Amino acid sequence: MSGFAEVSFKGTRRGYFRFDALELSPGDPVIVQSDRGEDLGRVTALGSIAERKCSSSGGCATPTPSLRVIRRAAAEEVARARHKADDERRARLETRQHVARHGLKMKVTETEWQFDRKKLIIYFTAEKRVDFRALVRDLARAFRTRIELKQIGVRDEAALLGGVGRCGRELCCSTWLPELRPVSLQLAKDQSLSLNPAQISGCCGRLMCCLMYEHQSYVEARRRFPREGRKIRTGLGHERVVNVNIFTETITLRSDDGEQRVVTVAELKEEMATRQGR
Repeated sequence: MSGFAEVSFKGTRRGYFRFDALELSPGDPVIVQSDRGEDLGRVTALGSIAERKCSSSGGCATPTPSLRVIRRAAAEEVARARHKADDERRARLETRQHVARHGLKMKVTETEWQFDRKKLIIYFTAEKRVDFRALVRDLARAFRTRIELKQIGVRDEAALLGGVGRCGRELCCSTWLPELRPVSLQLAKDQSLSLNPAQISGCCGRLMCCLMYEHQSYVEARRRFPREGRKIRTGLGHERVVNVNIFTETITLRSDDGEQRVVTVAELKEEMATRQGR
């Protein structure tokens, strides 16, 4: 079997590869071609699904990827990849020492060894541009391998490190969320949530990704209600819409005299229909 595959690695890193004469399924560990070597990842999508994800993410420079899946990983290779976690921890600590010695304003978040140890990826965050050329030379001498420093954002950092969200569950970005998409404050406004940053921000300090999950349902539900602030003609004359509650399907109205009342959507529609029929 031949085709197109999306392969995920540590954190949110992923790549797209072609393969020939291999029977692959999502979740399979595989050895793939990488920059000047080989790497181990896990298949997350195949065929047309992988192609669409590649196109939408901008990860495909050409219709057919130049790199390919070499083979399914053997059990001992998967075990060896698990054991490299200790080496990555040591590399992370040593890299931080080098950063401190150079006096660079950057935070080393995580390190990742390529499976064949021919490259070490160092993930970091920084508020401003950092000149790390001297640092790379020192790290190359210390680890005797090719060094790649990769600057990431705070949301990618949370996905790499993991953690527990306000809901008490593991972070979506580090467990199942396929990609990180921009989250705007309008999502919270549409759902009538508190705009207090402390209540709608995640561990990364940015707006929570889960604000997107039910947003479309809220938008569709609110189409059945008049817009807040709008003046409408009801059975009692002109009244202003003060508040709507999509869960109880009620609307709070206020007259020009300042009197408020609560009606259901059905009651309001009946009043307005009766008013128009006069």
